[in-house]
Amino acid sequence: MILEYIVSKSSEENLITVVGGHWLMPTPSNKVRRLSMQSSGSKHGNSTKGMNLSQVRSLTAFGSQNRRLPFHSFNNGIIQVLDLEGWKGLTDKHMNDICKMLVLKYLSLRRTEVSEIPSKIEKLQYLETLDIRETNVGVLPKAFGQLKQLRSMLGGNKNTKKALKLPHEKNKEPMKALRILSGIEIGEDSSAVASLHQLRGLRKLAIYKLNIREGGQTFKQLRSSIEYLCSCGLQTLAINDESSNFINSLDTMTTPPRYIIGLELSGKMERPPQWIKELNNLYKLTLSVTVLRTDTFKLIQDLPKLFTLTFTLSATKDDRDIVDILEENKQLTDREIIVPPGGFKSLKLLRFFATMVPRLSFAVTGREVMPALERIDMRFEAFEGIYGIETLKSLQEVHLSVGNQEDEITKFLVQDLKDTPKYLDEKYANKWPKIITE
Repeated sequence: MILEYIVSKSSEENLITVVGGHWLMPTPSNKVRRLSMQSSGSKHGNSTKGMNLSQVRSLTAFGSQNRRLPFHSFNNGIIQVLDLEGWKGLTDKHMNDICKMLVLKYLSLRRTEVSEIPSKIEKLQYLETLDIRETNVGVLPKAFGQLKQLRSMLGGNKNTKKALKLPHEKNKEPMKALRILSGIEIGEDSSAVASLHQLRGLRKLAIYKLNIREGGQTFKQLRSSIEYLCSCGLQTLAINDESSNFINSLDTMTTPPRYIIGLELSGKMERPPQWIKELNNLYKLTLSVTVLRTDTFKLIQDLPKLFTLTFTLSATKDDRDIVDILEENKQLTDREIIVPPGGFKSLKLLRFFATMVPRLSFAVTGREVMPALERIDMRFEAFEGIYGIETLKSLQEVHLSVGNQEDEITKFLVQDLKDTPKYLDEKYANKWPKIITE
C-alpha cells in the first residue's frame, strides 16, 4: 500500500513516471523527465505511446524485456542517466544511438547482449560511470582513454573470471578522474600496465585475470605500479592469479599498502604477504583457500577493524598445482585448521567458498575465540567438519551450501551439525547457532 502511494505521488509530482510493472498509471500530461520501465505480465500500462519523452533526463529499466527502447523519442542533448541492466534484446546496433547522447553521465549495459564498445564512445565527454559487467565485451577501444571525466569503469564477470582487456596503446594524457577500474585482464603483450602509473587518483583496482610471465618486464612493471598506486591512496585491491606467480611476489613490496581497506588475493597463493598484519584500516579480507592454515589466522588475528574474512578458490579441482598446495597444507596442519583464541575483535562474518573445506576447529580454552562473530558461510563440494562452534558466544547462523557432487561423508557431517541440538541439554541447545542448508 505504501509503495503504491509513493508511485502514485511520484507520478502526480512528475518526479518519476513508471511504465509497466504492477502499476496502472494514467498517461502523464506533463513532459516526462525520469522514466522507469518495468517488466510485467500485465497488458496495462506497459507502453510509452502518447507520452512526451522529449524532456527525459533519466531512463531506468527493470527486469528482462523484449520491448523496443524509445530512443527515437529522446532528446539526445539532455539525457544524463541510462540504466539498461538486464534489458533483453539490447545489442551492438543500439550503441550508435547511445553514443549520440552527448551529456550522458551514467551508462549501465550490465547483463545485456552488447559485445563491442564502438570508438564513438569518445563523444561522451561527460560520462562518469561505464558499467559493462557480465556482457560479451572483451576489449575496450583505444578511444576509451579519451573519456576524461570517467570515474568508474566496471567490466568483466567476477563469477566466471571473464576479464576485460584494456587498449594496448598507452594513453597520451592520464585519466585523472578515474577512481574505480574493475574487472580487467593483464597480459604479457599489454602496454596498458605502463598506464597504471598515471592513475594516481585510483581508489579501487580489481584484476580478474593475469597472464604474464614471472620475472618478465610486464611482471615487474605491474608490481611497481601496484606499489606506487598503494602509496597514492589505493583503498581496494583485488587480484585473481591462477596462471602466474604474481601474488606470491607481493611480499617483496618495500612498504605495506597502508591505505587499503579491502584486499582480495586469490589463485595459486602459497603464503599471504607478511605486511597484511600491519594493515590497521583493513575492513574486508579475501584470501585463497590455499593459505587456509593456522598460521594465517595467527598472522591476521590482531587486525583491529577486520569485519569480513573470506577464504575462496575458484580454480578447477583437477588443477595439479592447486591440488599439490592443498595436499602440502594438510601435511603441515595435520589435516586440521585451528582458529587460535584471542584477536579478531571486530570480525562478524567468516566465509569459505571452495571445492573442499578442510576440518576447522575453534580452540576451546579459557580465552574467547572470535567474540564478535555472528555468521559463518560455507560453500563446498567436500567438507571435513567444523568443531567448537558452541564456544563462539555471538554466533547466530551457520549457512552451508552443498554442491551437487558431495560425497556420503560430507552429507553425514552436514546432517550431524543440524541434528546436534537434539542431543544437547536445553541449556546448551539454546546456545547452538541456527544451521541453514541450501
